[in-house]
Amino acid sequence: MTSAGKNNEKDRLDRVVADAQRERLRREKDYRERALKLSPWICGRCSREFTRANLSELTVHHRDHDHDHNPSDGSNWELLCVYCHDNEHQRRTEALRHATGSTESQAKATRHQPFAALQGLLKKD
Repeated sequence: MTSAGKNNEKDRLDRVVADAQRERLRREKDYRERALKLSPWICGRCSREFTRANLSELTVHHRDHDHDHNPSDGSNWELLCVYCHDNEHQRRTEALRHATGSTESQAKATRHQPFAALQGLLKKD
């Protein structure tokens, strides 16, 4: 492929990525504004109250974790502070890891045995 062809392909890819990011931001802004109109500005987990001064710390959580499922009645949304929102996603990640039986992190934690050769070292003295 010529350098002009590579540049055209890169430019096209850059446009596609930029368009996708703009669309995601537009969609997020749309359902966030609707959720903030429908619900009181209170975290659904810790009950922290928000004002216009700290409203940026209040997020919209999708209960079914599908960011494209945005019913107009807000039934898939829950307002959570950033801390509770992060905690909710971490809990889901942990639950999925345990549901699939992944023991990768457990195996890494138990592989290293720092005192395995200690008995041999003690016998030398």
